[in-house]
Amino acid sequence: MSLRHSPTHLCGACRKTKPAYTEAWSLYPYVPPLQEAIRLFKYGGKVTLVDALAELLIRALPETLAFDFVMPVPLHPTRLREREFNQSLLLAERVSRRLRIPLSFTNLVRVRATDAQTRLRRSARLKNLRRAFQVQQPQEVAGKRVLLIDDVWTTGTTINECAKALRKVGAGDVFALTLARAVSADLLSARVEADLPSPALIPN
Repeated sequence: MSLRHSPTHLCGACRKTKPAYTEAWSLYPYVPPLQEAIRLFKYGGKVTLVDALAELLIRALPETLAFDFVMPVPLHPTRLREREFNQSLLLAERVSRRLRIPLSFTNLVRVRATDAQTRLRRSARLKNLRRAFQVQQPQEVAGKRVLLIDDVWTTGTTINECAKALRKVGAGDVFALTLARAVSADLLSARVEADLPSPALIPN
């Protein structure tokens, strides 16, 4: 996670290896009360929260950026059957509808069932999602600018692997927007010291 006082807005990992996505932003730190709302939405089945959460995303999007497609981060069919809905798709549908940008939710798919990222260390997360995503119809995204939507940014591995799959088949710029960013206590303190407004588009 970068902070406003960082000249390049690049985190250490991005300085070492350039990510596949063009830019990625998160609105808030993943702490209460937003953390509780996301958990109720995602794991508690409180889908009525989607409109309020999506509104946060919509209000934060830069007006100067244009996209050809809005895409949710996909769930594997096994996980989708367990949860009965994809929280990222519900958010992306609201963003797509409000911005009047086409929603593409069947093209980018998760082809491997993987362990939950939250249970793994960073090195294991990188291996866990390798080649987990695939584009079904490459011609649809060739040269197009894509906005990926997800709920929480943890290490960025999921977003980066989605972007890799899209760029591999010829997609243009890939942007990502998430509601919240998991942060350690020291980074959260640094965010406060940097006097960032809340909500803020925090570059990841």
